Amino acid sequence: MFVHKLKMNSIRTWFGARTKATDFAAVNLYGDRIEVARVRRDRGARPVVEVCAHLESSGDQAHAMQRLRREWHLERCPCATTLNSGQYQMQLVDSPNVPEAELKSAVRWKLKEFLDYPLESATVDVVQIPADAGSTAKGRSVYAVAARNADIESRMKLFTEAKIPLRVIDIPEMAQRNIAALMETDHRALALLSFGADGGLLTFSARGELYLARRIEVGREQLTGSAADARNQLFERIALELQRSLDHFDRQYSNLPVARLLIGPLPEDIGLRQFLADNLSVQVDAVNLGEVLDFHKVPQLGEPAEQMQHWQTLGAALRSELP
Repeated sequence: MFVHKLKMNSIRTWFGARTKATDFAAVNLYGDRIEVARVRRDRGARPVVEVCAHLESSGDQAHAMQRLRREWHLERCPCATTLNSGQYQMQLVDSPNVPEAELKSAVRWKLKEFLDYPLESATVDVVQIPADAGSTAKGRSVYAVAARNADIESRMKLFTEAKIPLRVIDIPEMAQRNIAALMETDHRALALLSFGADGGLLTFSARGELYLARRIEVGREQLTGSAADARNQLFERIALELQRSLDHFDRQYSNLPVARLLIGPLPEDIGLRQFLADNLSVQVDAVNLGEVLDFHKVPQLGEPAEQMQHWQTLGAALRSELP
């Protein structure tokens, strides 16, 4: 996504030329809490989570990030950070018929009607959706992602002051895509649903590429804190949104069947997986990150509650390619 080295209004997307990264870190900011994860990849082995921790920032985020850098030697590897849901907008638009080098600037103008702030104050990037031969869509689409320059600049400033080598400013949809890539089946799509404090996130991916992303307005606290009757109503809302999304994906990408729907970790078994399995026409399984990640250095991640808490930061740290 957003790459911090270039001018704010002409930021190059990371989807161009790429280099492999064997060690990658992520530092995410959530109010007065900062999370860090570092992952090492070795060919033919499960990615090893070498660090996964958090620190209360007590309002001084720069100081807390400096502590994290010193404790976990974050200056030694490239790093990503993820914007929070209220800090960016993601809009599906028709791809302009322009050379790829001009795509971002052409898409930028399509966002003008969707933004509630001046276009010149926005940093824009593009997530290209793969062009599948069997797609029934009339033309190619792309996701246009916009964030306020001020939010990008303030995040960059924090990393600069902490002397942490920030390489990518990402979004939750791409962090979840990174997790999904570890669980995909060849020639089939994977649907992955996770729940955070700000709601549910549903992604469809295949071959390591994001095809579709949708938000579901049900947060994890609603799910885990509701009484049985209210929880059942939430389950019904989720099932309805999922079925609509599955039907839409099937219409758009009829040659790319969905292998299964995975439900991200929750702190306890509240019956959601079973409810969805009984009410959807797709295989539904629960995610266990321990099947695709090596947690021997951070054994606490064997607990679903810990996986849920650090889901987005782990996803950001699972980036395997750099701009």
